[in-house]
Amino acid sequence: MVRLSVNINKIATLRNARGGRIPDVVAHALAIEDFGADGITVHPRPDERHIKRQDVYDLRQVLRKEFNVEGYPSENFLKMMEEVKPTQVTLVPDPPHVLTSNTGWNCRTHQDFLKDVVARLKSIPLRVSLFLNPEPDQVEWAQKTGADAVELYTEPYASAWNLGENSGKKALEIYETTARLAAEAGLQVHAGHDLNLQNLSWLAHRIPGLTEVSIGHALIADALWYGLQNTVALYKRCLQPQNA
Repeated sequence: MVRLSVNINKIATLRNARGGRIPDVVAHALAIEDFGADGITVHPRPDERHIKRQDVYDLRQVLRKEFNVEGYPSENFLKMMEEVKPTQVTLVPDPPHVLTSNTGWNCRTHQDFLKDVVARLKSIPLRVSLFLNPEPDQVEWAQKTGADAVELYTEPYASAWNLGENSGKKALEIYETTARLAAEAGLQVHAGHDLNLQNLSWLAHRIPGLTEVSIGHALIADALWYGLQNTVALYKRCLQPQNA
């Protein structure tokens, strides 16, 4: 079954709005693991507007499942990864000022840079994933960096789904092609961004070789209605094989 990694940035955003330790990011991460998630994702940014650097270190000490850290590979970020040694690092091309991730890497343009970064991280050793747009011609260049996986940026798919189910299904076609090429190239296939209870199941059952999804904003928002434990179960249900 496709792994569910829960991005807990929004829990940290709520904590930071008031200061102090409520809600407790570490305690909630452990609870999410207990509720059935397969991993925890964080995306620390230089301004610490949600996940703080110390959170990354604190989480690493206690998490029992996969720990995925996203970020732009600045020197400060890379040094933190060398110290923390998470299960996986997902590299994103975000400059510091952006509100949220909004595009994947151009692996051809940044080939030399990415090769050096990937080699540095894999020497630790860590599993490395690259945030990638659904563009089939990028797969070859992503594979050449030495990365282990690609995470397909799914906001365009989610936006199309908001226009209607047929639009979403049509938008998914380019993802299927990109994922198939990635799997054939020996890359693990992940997906993330704006996935929710409405659009997740269709994607999860049609992306070739999909092994992991990373979901944060929608899942935490849904937890306000359904409770955190029920919400994790609902997302896991979307990922179950259709014949289960």
